Amino acid sequence: MKLEWMGEYRSFVEKLIKYANVYASIYNKEDYYGTSIPISFSQIQVLEYLLENEELNLNMSEIAGRLGISPSAFTKLVNKLTQKDLLEKFYLEGNRKNIIIRVTDHGRRLYQNYSNYIYEKSFSKMFRAGEGLPKKYLPVVARMLEAGIWLDQEKEVKTPQVLIPVGKNHK
Repeated sequence: MKLEWMGEYRSFVEKLIKYANVYASIYNKEDYYGTSIPISFSQIQVLEYLLENEELNLNMSEIAGRLGISPSAFTKLVNKLTQKDLLEKFYLEGNRKNIIIRVTDHGRRLYQNYSNYIYEKSFSKMFRAGEGLPKKYLPVVARMLEAGIWLDQEKEVKTPQVLIPVGKNHK
């Protein structure tokens, strides 16, 4: 049965799903992607985001939100990256509550090696395949992908829970 509701986008959606499934299957697996130590794509995304947004001095929960991952998952990633000497943690003067993280020099070198490797293995091929696409359509494709993200944006509103003390009569 052909899924006609996808119309002319069927082939595009099929390739997008395949890409997402392959990426999801390796997202948390550590490997040597042109790097001297094993690293995962989830860890690389953290390094990449921090390198692109250093001047913002965002705290950990703000970064987690921008990356679309839970604060607890982000904390685990940061701790792994800190143990690998790829990140270091700081406090802003006058505010010890919010932790600011920075990429170390070792992390910068590792990211550069990774980006050279992944460009050659993957993105150069993707970009060559898109050479026929006029540059003015790239924002359109990006909007299409962004518009398809709804699972995380429509979180169920939960009814507040009422706490009842254990072992006491409560009416």
